[in-house]
Amino acid sequence: MNEELLELIKNKKGFICDMDGVIYHGNRLLPGVKEFVTWLYNEDKNFLFLTNSSERSPIELKEKLARLGLEIDESHFYTSALATAKFLKAQSPGCSAYVIGEPGLVNALYDVQITMNDVDPDYVVFGETRSYNYDSVLRAVKLVQKGAKLIATNPDLTGPTEDGIVPACRAFVAPIELATGKAAYYIGKPNPLMMRTGIKLLGVHSDDALIIGDRMDTDIIAGIESGLTTFLVLSGVSTRETINEFPYRPNYILTGIDEIVAGLGLQ
Repeated sequence: MNEELLELIKNKKGFICDMDGVIYHGNRLLPGVKEFVTWLYNEDKNFLFLTNSSERSPIELKEKLARLGLEIDESHFYTSALATAKFLKAQSPGCSAYVIGEPGLVNALYDVQITMNDVDPDYVVFGETRSYNYDSVLRAVKLVQKGAKLIATNPDLTGPTEDGIVPACRAFVAPIELATGKAAYYIGKPNPLMMRTGIKLLGVHSDDALIIGDRMDTDIIAGIESGLTTFLVLSGVSTRETINEFPYRPNYILTGIDEIVAGLGLQ
């Protein structure tokens, strides 16, 4: 890593980081992450973990990272579940929803007084889930056909795990879209709704911030459209080959967080 790039990183006041594929794979912390977080704290940088995953709440993400050896306050996390809840509260206060998702999504909706309804909801809301099944898909299709609006927490087709790439939110929503002819509205990155909130929470101007992500189609395009300096790491979904499939490019391409750590001399 050259000196010019190192100075750019050192001079940035704000850091937005994706989580899956950047910070960890499943329950395995990726190389250099501990040292990088320690540097962020020691240098008094503003930082935010901005994740399209809707499975966990900020406190659950805090606890997960604590189990992996990282102590990070929950105020440093913002998820697509929180962004979805914020959107629905603004659009239709007191609405109801049929939800296919994990507790992080359900609790975010409860916290803004959105009630659960599997009979005549205003919305069908879809997030990542480990309990994806035919019955829930059938019900979602029927409810959308009856007039419920289809919302999805994020547009990720796949996600990285310890065992490789697996289907993610958009792949699970696709059967409902195909069966109903209705396109879901996707809240997470690169939707400006989530990015604007993330930058506001970060507390710095976009010119003074950078984003580190592993996906060209969410993290990098979100950063470009928000005026952030973009860093693509090859530790998750995107590869050097797939970069060429897109009409835009990141400002910088790194193997992973560990390359930043090595450049800063923190190893």
